[in-house]
Amino acid sequence: MYPFIESIKLLDGVFYRLALHQERVNTVFKEHYASKAAIDLHQLLHSQAFPTKGLYKCRVVFSNTVELIEFVPYTPKTFNSLQLVQADIEPSLYKSANRSLLDDAYAKRATADDVLIVNRGLLTDTWFANIALWNGSEWHTPQTPLIAGVQRADLIAQGRIIPTNISPAMLPNYQQICIFNALMEFGEKTLSVKSILI
Repeated sequence: MYPFIESIKLLDGVFYRLALHQERVNTVFKEHYASKAAIDLHQLLHSQAFPTKGLYKCRVVFSNTVELIEFVPYTPKTFNSLQLVQADIEPSLYKSANRSLLDDAYAKRATADDVLIVNRGLLTDTWFANIALWNGSEWHTPQTPLIAGVQRADLIAQGRIIPTNISPAMLPNYQQICIFNALMEFGEKTLSVKSILI
């Protein structure tokens, strides 16, 4: 079994959405290591010597125990186009270190900067982030993403995005696509739907 990963935003010494990351860790332990107590992220991270200035990706790699903790300076990915690609990937509630199927999909981006993955006939995620689409009045996010991101969960709980089944044929109903993940806040990167290459 491959280890699991939590990528946590650390900005000026503050860990973002730590409770939601903890929920994902708890799910991993419940499903894979039921006889073990789940890692306590708050206790673990606050026992580290972590940076207190700037934006970092805090990467925790774990199985039934912690395998790696690292703090990597984070620069948001630059991209302006997405290639629609088909892939057969099992959706997950957590992040595995095995990204081979995602990497295979990413390799099909041709001249685009990233991919927008279609799984079982429905839009899901880009290679590294969740998405939401704007129809002029509401933001819709795919009902079944490949990876259930923590910021996505937070936005759904706030009612800011609405889970919806979205097929490629429905793209003309939308004007914008927003790409976001644990490190990149909702609204930071928004593209025209016309930037999606069919």
